[in-house]
Amino acid sequence: MIFVDTSALYAVLDRSDANHAAAKAQWSGLMQGNALLLVSNYVLIEIATLVQNRLGMEALRALCDEVVPVFAIHWITEVEHNQATHAVLSANRRQLSLVDCSSFQVMRQRGLRTAFAFDPHFGEQGFELLPVRRRRH
Repeated sequence: MIFVDTSALYAVLDRSDANHAAAKAQWSGLMQGNALLLVSNYVLIEIATLVQNRLGMEALRALCDEVVPVFAIHWITEVEHNQATHAVLSANRRQLSLVDCSSFQVMRQRGLRTAFAFDPHFGEQGFELLPVRRRRH
């Protein structure tokens, strides 16, 4: 099972995103490999808001009709929300979001190691990122 972050989903959908080509290739590979993909309802809210505001209603409709059905959805509980809130406040970092912290919580609870994400916070938290980025020498 692979957790899918907003950063990857948005890059798949927006052709002008700097990570679009890598995201599209990774997405195609995941779809062909029948990977089990997990998102949280918080990620879905975040991606829906971004898509609607930046790409428009047709893109939102495509997201809802064609993309969301491929996911297993983890519904954040009140306890998980409170834990994520505590984590983001404890971290005291402006760029680390409640959605990020809730994603890390879900991944840890489910024993997941891999995220389809471009957000470096996942790597900082010790998770493996897809697509794998090659180090430059």
